[in-house]
Amino acid sequence: MKAKTLGELRRTYPLGKLKRTVKDEARENLKEKLRKGERLFPGIHGYEDTVIPALVQAILAKQNFILLGTRGQAKSRILRSLVNLLDEEIPALATELRDNPLRPISPEGKRLLEEAKDEAPIVWITREERYVEKLATPDTTVADLLGDMDPIKAARKGTGMADLESIHFGLLPRANRGIFAVNELADLAPKVQVALFNILEEGDVQIRGYPIRLPLDVWLVFTANPQDYTARGRIVTPLKDRIGSEIRTHYPKTLEEGLRISAQEAYVPEEVVLPEWIRLSVEAVAFAAREDRRVDQTAGVSQRLSISLLEVVAASAERRALIQGTRPVARPLDLYAGLPAITGKLELEYEGELQGAEKVARDLVQRAFGMVLPRYRPRTDTIVAYFEEGNLLTLPEGSVEEALNAMEEVPGLLEAARSLAESQESEVLLSAAEFVLEGLVGRRKLARGEMSYQAAERTRSYGN
Repeated sequence: MKAKTLGELRRTYPLGKLKRTVKDEARENLKEKLRKGERLFPGIHGYEDTVIPALVQAILAKQNFILLGTRGQAKSRILRSLVNLLDEEIPALATELRDNPLRPISPEGKRLLEEAKDEAPIVWITREERYVEKLATPDTTVADLLGDMDPIKAARKGTGMADLESIHFGLLPRANRGIFAVNELADLAPKVQVALFNILEEGDVQIRGYPIRLPLDVWLVFTANPQDYTARGRIVTPLKDRIGSEIRTHYPKTLEEGLRISAQEAYVPEEVVLPEWIRLSVEAVAFAAREDRRVDQTAGVSQRLSISLLEVVAASAERRALIQGTRPVARPLDLYAGLPAITGKLELEYEGELQGAEKVARDLVQRAFGMVLPRYRPRTDTIVAYFEEGNLLTLPEGSVEEALNAMEEVPGLLEAARSLAESQESEVLLSAAEFVLEGLVGRRKLARGEMSYQAAERTRSYGN
């Protein structure tokens, strides 16, 4: 049974725990997880040998830290998962600042302890309640973060403005004994950044003109874009100097890493079949975009592109199956149906703007198929030779059987498809065969019309 008063707490709770700071608490719990071999950040993939070791070191060193990376690199998710390093519940005085029952720092907490002594009421705070997050915006003020005088509170208490209990505390003091996260730190106005100096260096804040000094117990963590986090960007250099560790995040380094993230995050109905070559091609679109000179690389290409595209590909396959009465199996043409999920995720350079977002997205899809095809090593010599003889393949819309019958005219195409597809199901076989063709288009061996394929030298309208 949890203690309800300070007296009960003294008798039933290990008081040594109340002497720990929030960084001590996270450090001890992290050490225990490491000893047990537990996974530290569930749902975070691709950072096992890079970001996570740096995070562990910063936590063991009891440092405030910042995650630097472009959009869609799981920075916010990492910060929010830090609550798993805190105790499930901690006791506190029933005050705005969730004062430590043994060492209150607020005027209200000190008064409560002096008046009630062992009868002071105790509340229990969950780990989730101990995480406070603020998205930095240019209009954020010092009062928002630290606090200000509150005439309404003073009037209600019947005291003057000089009464310390008339202070309205900001987000940072209210995060006392917890984690305070600021997203996009460089977007704070310089004077607000300066207001953070004290809490980072001396561990205390001063509010307005009040003669009060609050030695807060707060773990400060931040995120920022590397482009802004420079002396030439929007960051105050002395603030950088006061942050313990600067940890760089990154996009998935392999298609498999990206695939695990997208499979975890994307909504895909159970009945929709997404063959491996489709999933890999979806991931390859983002990889191609991160290398394309028409895309602004300083803005980054978020992992959300792959997640959104995978969802739209599944939806396109489901829509086709409902209309045709077939099994919902995703095909390469569904990636072209997913262009709206790509165009909104790209920040284009001048050349890309001239060509248009849809043209750039279509080129990226074609290049993605070309990146993935060599993984399967299908035999394609006879397929390319057939088209070099001047033949044209037009795929009929609608019937799967009609499309497969048309593909039988291309020597080696269905054989190459069967080498990919473990299933002999007609919808899966068609998806594999279409992927082989699209892969050859992506590798500039064939040219593609809306639903037709021909030799590359007959139509040279692709490229970057």
